[in-house]
Amino acid sequence: MPTFRSERWFQWCNGFFILAVSILMLMPLVHLLAVSLSAGEFVSRNQVYFWPKGWNISVYEYLGGQSRLWRSLGVSVYITLMGTMITLLISTTLSYALSRKYMPLRSLILKLIVVTFIFSLPLIPFFLVVRDLGLLNSLWSLMIPTATGAYYIFIMAAFFRGLSSELFEAGRIDGCNEYRLFWQIAVPMSIPVIATIALFHAVYQWNSYFYAIIFIRDHSLYPMQMLVREMVILDQMMNNLTGYDTSTKAMATDQLKAGVVLFVTFPILLVYPFIQKYFVKGAMLGSLKE
Repeated sequence: MPTFRSERWFQWCNGFFILAVSILMLMPLVHLLAVSLSAGEFVSRNQVYFWPKGWNISVYEYLGGQSRLWRSLGVSVYITLMGTMITLLISTTLSYALSRKYMPLRSLILKLIVVTFIFSLPLIPFFLVVRDLGLLNSLWSLMIPTATGAYYIFIMAAFFRGLSSELFEAGRIDGCNEYRLFWQIAVPMSIPVIATIALFHAVYQWNSYFYAIIFIRDHSLYPMQMLVREMVILDQMMNNLTGYDTSTKAMATDQLKAGVVLFVTFPILLVYPFIQKYFVKGAMLGSLKE
């Protein structure tokens, strides 16, 4: 009986702690939402906290009419989806090959990958390589350089090594070659780790703006994070948004910043509910062994 009560107390305390942390993490978003929906006079006097004052949706009406925001949103969605698919294709195939003990030069390739994990490429040689490949000022420069990484490869290779060898032996007996073993056995059984890597890389790709600073010169190719950087950090909002005139001067800058931040954050939040169950399984990688 005492053990049962202690377990219940632990569950209650654990649940309360997780709830408190979740509320603390949501508070900044709630504050931004309240600011974006409040009247300018209340925002300018710092009287808005977690509930809007003087309800006002003019910020979202104004942002909805900005073609550059929607174009940047399309760029971000494209490089996130395409970049994630490229990353998964390269990472899964390379990791599967490295997980097979009979692969030639397997040990050497693993050592070279470890070197890339420890030492990062210097910026100037990196820029020169991208330029010489003809990727400068193109969306490929935002996807190809981050197409794979040692962290992804180590996780996926460890997962592939943990798959039952009897399944692959049975597949070979049935006449499967290495390609069919990969696509029909390894990949379907690796959905949790693939979804986890996809989520990690999609969030990274969506939030990344450093490569856009280095490689992109055409403003029409700017992703959302690059535009937000100019608006929020560099404070060039009024120069970057088209159609700005004196009628919008009454709109507080803080309101616009809050609205833009929410505009950027909301799409990536929609991804989590669809792959949450796979992400939870992927978080348990390594806890179960064959």
